[in-house]
Amino acid sequence: MNNHPQESRKRVLVTGSSKGIGKTVAITLAKSGFDIAVHYRSDETQALDTVEQIEALGVEASLVQFDISDREATRAIIEQDMQTHGVYYGVICNAGITRDTAFPAMTGEEWDSVIGTNLDGFYNVLRPIVMPMVQAKKGGRIVTMSSLSGEIGNRGQVNYSAAKAGLIGASKALSLELAKRKITVNCVAPGLIESDMTSELDHKDIKKMIPLRRMGKPEEVAATVDFLMSDGAAYITRQVISVNGGLA
Repeated sequence: MNNHPQESRKRVLVTGSSKGIGKTVAITLAKSGFDIAVHYRSDETQALDTVEQIEALGVEASLVQFDISDREATRAIIEQDMQTHGVYYGVICNAGITRDTAFPAMTGEEWDSVIGTNLDGFYNVLRPIVMPMVQAKKGGRIVTMSSLSGEIGNRGQVNYSAAKAGLIGASKALSLELAKRKITVNCVAPGLIESDMTSELDHKDIKKMIPLRRMGKPEEVAATVDFLMSDGAAYITRQVISVNGGLA
């Protein structure tokens, strides 16, 4: 727990926090005393549920809606949110999409949409935020959500693996630029985690592949993010932390 008294509470943007891992991360950080900017692209009902759960914990939540692949809309809404509520202390770049298919059958749209959302989204979200964070002179935390696919590749995910590997490179480079400002940048790389995205997979076969013999829980990914956001992680930057049950 990283509880902060109200007057010194820090605000964190969590992209893609209407459902799945992003929702669990947002609620976990709220439990640790962070105010949260809840971001969603299309599922307003679920995003409002995230806000409700956060506010029930006695911290503040604001709602921001944009498509992270739309550069201008992303910039405009982030700038407006910071103007209203103040500069973020941290950002969790979690929003992303998959369009899985074997490479010979992959369409240009399937390639472009995955790269455009997962990798361009890194630039589109962080570009309007980084200078205000630097100018605030309060340090900060940036956590990007990569994937096991970005570390070792995955069949049927050439587009997703490329984007998630790119995120690792971008995060490591950005960490070098921001380190002297006391802003850390790290990647969390989940393996197979129980979620809507993995609900259709054959869990019995998958469990045989995983040394810990089970799928991961969103709470276990969120706990890792929560630690990286804490004061105790101030000396950790430029790292990729894998949460994958020993799969790689």
